[in-house]
Amino acid sequence: MSDLGVSLSNVKNRALFNSIGFVLVAALWAALPLWIGRSSVDMLVFTALYAIAGLGVSFLLGQCGMVSLAQSAFFGIGAYSTAYGTTVLAWSGPLAMVIGVAISGAIAAIVGIPVLRLSGFFLALATLALAVIAHVLFLEWEWLTGGTLGIGGIPKLSILGYQLSSPVRYYYFIWPVAIVIFALHRNVLRSRTGYAMRAMRDAPAAAAVLGINLRMLKVKVFVLSGLLGSLAGSLFAHYVSFVNVDSFGLDRAVNFLVIAVLGGINTIAGVALGALFVTAGPTLLSRAGDVHPLLFALALVAAVIYVPGGFGGAATDASQAMMRWIRRDPIQRR
Repeated sequence: MSDLGVSLSNVKNRALFNSIGFVLVAALWAALPLWIGRSSVDMLVFTALYAIAGLGVSFLLGQCGMVSLAQSAFFGIGAYSTAYGTTVLAWSGPLAMVIGVAISGAIAAIVGIPVLRLSGFFLALATLALAVIAHVLFLEWEWLTGGTLGIGGIPKLSILGYQLSSPVRYYYFIWPVAIVIFALHRNVLRSRTGYAMRAMRDAPAAAAVLGINLRMLKVKVFVLSGLLGSLAGSLFAHYVSFVNVDSFGLDRAVNFLVIAVLGGINTIAGVALGALFVTAGPTLLSRAGDVHPLLFALALVAAVIYVPGGFGGAATDASQAMMRWIRRDPIQRR
């Protein structure tokens, strides 16, 4: 009975700890725009946008062991679909967004069937080639993308007549969207598909013996990753109201991979922390002058060395340490 009592007490303590943590984080999130400046709110909006796209890369890398550098291509497809659809074809924002996501899904499926036969470094190089091809097309198809001039005048999103015309308004919109996507991602990981993905990652031969269609599963996950990238690109276009080819270069592809790795490929919330590092790091270090790219590179190296499990892994370890401290006898805490 005593063991059962201790177990129930531990469960209650954990539930109480999680509830308090959730309330504190929610209160901080709601009050944050009131304390910080417009530029900081703008940075947090970009953090949420990049976290959505980075989640697709983390999905591939952490659950399937597949390295993809093609996310910038789908990010650009979503952005240009929204830009062209709303400014030239006079579509509504949601319609242009849906069409962009559909195009990205179709391209990911068509390209994924041959490309995903590769693995390891060869797959990484193949997806890098896709990013390069997409960047060249974005540059050369001026009739569609505007080339280096880009496309401006993209309308702001409007929800029930309420226009998201400021960083603060978009902040209160984009983060709930990101949280819903993270929750859906978590549900997928806990489903049969999630177990199949991890089986494919850890023991592909055994997974194939169990009847898992590895090739089809890889394509499905690649398509899902592309959908997230396209959605993030569409939301990005509506927020900045102007897109050009410079927003979808190879540096963006690398950034999405860095977000996944630094955030922790085995955590969900860590992706947001990785996006915050990639977004806020260069901004804060830019105050040091022209040397800030070198400082950011050093910070990146330090993060990889000293936080090998990613920021999400470090946060999980800290949470578990706190729970162990809470479960200890009050006399032992002193």
